[in-house]
Amino acid sequence: MKPPTLLSRPARRALAGIATFALLWELAARGLDLPAYVLPSVSSILEAVVAQRSLLGQAAWTTIMEAVCGFALGSAGGIVLAILLTMLPPARRVLLPAATALNSVPVVAYAPLVLLWLGMGPASKVAMVSLAVGFTVFLHALAGLDRVDRRAVDLMRSFGAGPATILWRLRIPAAVPLTAAGMRVSTARSMIVAIVTEMLGAQSGLGWTIYQAVLQIDFVQVWSAIFVASAASLAFFGLVNLVEKRYVFWK
Repeated sequence: MKPPTLLSRPARRALAGIATFALLWELAARGLDLPAYVLPSVSSILEAVVAQRSLLGQAAWTTIMEAVCGFALGSAGGIVLAILLTMLPPARRVLLPAATALNSVPVVAYAPLVLLWLGMGPASKVAMVSLAVGFTVFLHALAGLDRVDRRAVDLMRSFGAGPATILWRLRIPAAVPLTAAGMRVSTARSMIVAIVTEMLGAQSGLGWTIYQAVLQIDFVQVWSAIFVASAASLAFFGLVNLVEKRYVFWK
């Protein structure tokens, strides 16, 4: 009987890949004697993370809360909008082209307007993340709701099922896997949008920390904030991925 392992094989492979990449980075930075503004060594970055752990921890907490709140609101809004447009075909023909047109513009382009309307506090970052995540989840959920077999829909109608019953019993179960995939993809996007919006205007957060470090020409601090942001993004992605594998078992 094999002893239980704490990490799955894909997780071990991912950690091995990260460790190999970090080792090659360290060797390249030290072997080529690269200046910090080109590429600091991994060890110096980790030293900065430890030295500035209080500042980076507080900044990371702010960014994570903005990303998580925006992720939750955007996911809920995208799912609700997809259900409404599925239940109301006339509204779908009007609103879907408008939503597609809005999504064709990079979300960051709306940041100056959102900062102007909601200020430089967390509300503007949550709104921007909600906007970015909402588009992605909406499109995935809408595609999932449309994936049902027409013969199954006709069969349920022949037994007297109404639109609400078909939605609950057939469309939503069929849409959950694709919707969950859209939510998983949106985890990284939520962190990116939160950080970029903080760089454009904020009073705290990892994006604000990166911007301030650039102004001070402290490139090691820039990389330390990027490392923390990457770790937070990976943890967020892993959590959502774990929930998806645990509960979306019929995909």
